[in-house]
Amino acid sequence: MPTYIGLWKVTEQGAKGIKDVPRQIEEGIKGAEKMGCKVLGFYAVMGEYDFVTVGEWPSDEVAMTFSMGVSSRGNARLTTLRAFLKEEFAAMVKKLP
Repeated sequence: MPTYIGLWKVTEQGAKGIKDVPRQIEEGIKGAEKMGCKVLGFYAVMGEYDFVTVGEWPSDEVAMTFSMGVSSRGNARLTTLRAFLKEEFAAMVKKLP
């Protein structure tokens, strides 16, 4: 399955309910798994983003559907990055003319 990295920023609305975020994270992981995601990691981070996730999704469409659902709630904004393993990248490079 394709791998994706999620970069999360808590919105002002989300910050007002920060004590509820751990529960929301668990619910989000369960929801992602129901959509076919294999969550490989979830990290609270310091810096520009508040959380980073790594997961495998069945397709771009399913990953985007989840991202839109999260963003529509207004508590966080999610930037989703498609990630390629070094072996996948090497195979792409070999195809270059």
